[in-house]
Amino acid sequence: MTTPLDIYSIIGFVGTACIIAAYAYLTIKDEPNPFILHGTNLTGAALLTISLLVHTNWPSLVLEGFWAAIAIFGLFKALRMRTKTS
Repeated sequence: MTTPLDIYSIIGFVGTACIIAAYAYLTIKDEPNPFILHGTNLTGAALLTISLLVHTNWPSLVLEGFWAAIAIFGLFKALRMRTKTS
């Protein structure tokens, strides 16, 4: 690979780290906080999307769109649950 590591690639690596961290958090915690889990996933998807808009990989870009949509759904679900219990 001869492509230099630019700021968009670094942003993509940070996004990847967020998604990996969220998965590790889900696996490690017995009762994960949904705001941390889905918020971290959404952040990771957003950062990877920024990277993919510059270094286009269409299948990965579509994947990040679905990843973000699922994270947003999870955040709305968590907000609804918190409102019901308050």
